[in-house]
This record gives sequence, C-alpha cells and structure tokens, in this order.
Amino acid sequence: MRYPSPALASARSRTGSVLAILLVLSVSTGCQNNRDVAAKFPTQGPSIRPAKLGGDSDLTRQVAAATGIQLVPISAGTFLMGSPLEEAGHVANEGPQTKVTLTRDFFLGATVVTQAQWTALMGVNPSVFKGDDRPVERVSWNDAIDFCGKLTERERAAGRLPAGFIYTLPTEAQWEYACRAGTTGPRAGDLDAMVWYTRNSGNTTHPVATKQPNAWGLYDMNGNVMQWCLDKTGPYPGGAVVDPVGSAFGTSHILRGGSWNGDPALCRSASRVSNAPAVRYNRVGFRVALCAVTADQVAPPPVSGPDRLEHFSP
Repeated sequence: MRYPSPALASARSRTGSVLAILLVLSVSTGCQNNRDVAAKFPTQGPSIRPAKLGGDSDLTRQVAAATGIQLVPISAGTFLMGSPLEEAGHVANEGPQTKVTLTRDFFLGATVVTQAQWTALMGVNPSVFKGDDRPVERVSWNDAIDFCGKLTERERAAGRLPAGFIYTLPTEAQWEYACRAGTTGPRAGDLDAMVWYTRNSGNTTHPVATKQPNAWGLYDMNGNVMQWCLDKTGPYPGGAVVDPVGSAFGTSHILRGGSWNGDPALCRSASRVSNAPAVRYNRVGFRVALCAVTADQVAPPPVSGPDRLEHFSP
C-alpha cells in the first residue's frame, strides 16, 4: 500500500513543519531519550510527503546551492523491516521481519553523492566510471564517513548547518524506511522504470536521477550503486524496536540497494549485504543523511593514515 500523493501546497506546508520540528529538537534534548521524543511524533508513517525534489525549505535550498546536494525531508514513522519468507529473492538475513519505529525526522539525499559533489570537497575522484553527474564509487565506508565529517565541518563553519545537526550516513533502518516510501512489496515501483541493474545498465553506472524516483522523491535507491549505511552488521531481533542502530559487535558495515551489475533479487528494498569498512568497489557509493545529533549517530572523526583517500591509488 502506498501513501497518497499530496498537492504541492500541502507538501510545502509539511516540509516547513518538518524543519520546525527538527529545529526544536536540536535545541532541546538532542533526541537522546527515545520515550520523550516518541511522544512528539505519530507512530504511523504520515500521509503527506514532499512532492518535489528536496522540498521547499530555506535549509534545503541553502544546502543545494552550497553543495549541490538535494535533501528530502523524511518524517518519523513505523514500518515493517525485512522481507517475508515467501518473497522472491528472500534470504535468511532479511528476517525475522521486525516492526521498526523511527521517532526522529531526518533529511536524506535525493540522490547518491555524485563525482562532482565528492571532488569539490575531497579533491580526488576514485571512480572507475567517470562523469560529474554519475555516482562516486570505489569509496569505502571510511571514505564516506570522512566525507560526512568534512561536510559537517565546512557547513557548520559557513553557518549553514542548524545547531545540533550533522551530516552522516543513514542507519540501515532509516535507509529501508525511506527506500520503501510506504510500500510493503519487493520494491517501491517498477524494476525497469526505477532501477539501473544488470539487465539494462550496459555494465556501467549512469548519471543520477535518470530513472524514476520513489514516492518520496528519492532516486536510485535500488540500483546504480550500492550504498553504505552507518550500522555494523547484525541480525534482526524480530518483534518491535525503536530507532535501531545495528550491532555493537563485529567490524563489517551494511550495504543497501542494488547496483549496475546486480540481479533483480539484489535490487529489492529488503536486500542487505555487508563488507569491511576499508574495501572499495566500483559498484559501491553512498548518500548522506542530515540528522539531529544523537549518541548513536555521531559521525566518527575523519579518517587518518593509510586508508585516507589521498593515499589511495586508483
């Protein structure tokens, strides 16, 4: 079941409300207490979503003008994470299905980070498939965290970042919630209309936002490049959870979404794999999230030493 498409006027109103709620949270408790925050939000996903790329708030316009990154406001809500046993392509790590409640609104990049956006901040383009509007790829989880940390520092210094907010990677739960966009099936829409994958990609990445977005205005969630999430790899607990952040153990991190060389089973909303934080592949990129700071979602400090990208030889 999908959420109904809103009128543009309602979408603008909703976007402004999302920003206002987020700003209140950022100057109060920092969203540390899940019970207190949960009382401020509905427990079900909202019925109104932004109808155009990046919403219509001052913040999203300022971010887009300064960085080229379009942000989509995502409202708090509840969804069923994972896939049922009968879903085609289901694998064991997608279960048991777990009821997840996200108590905090957040912003998510409408697209994965492009090579132009990456190079403007980091200076070195590691991508195999070159093109300013193509996804940056061959970036590790450490590289992505480094980018988020540098972006946070730069935007805070420029006065464009609301107090208490950081750029980071989305948690796995935030990613799947946004990917589903209110749907419950294998994907949020038609495979070929929305996804660059092995049967239509020509064995290469493609410029971002050239396929249809999902109902919440997010592009390439299920294809083009896989996307790092903040979490370490761990099993789903089943039952119901609030604001999960993955495992506290292990070293590998979650990758979500399909890729230009992924088969249809990989390009599902529930599909999940993982890898070590230092590995780099030409099918892996990331998108940024803008979130109120919490103890669980603070971006680590920028990477230093031999894994830092300026020491990387393509």
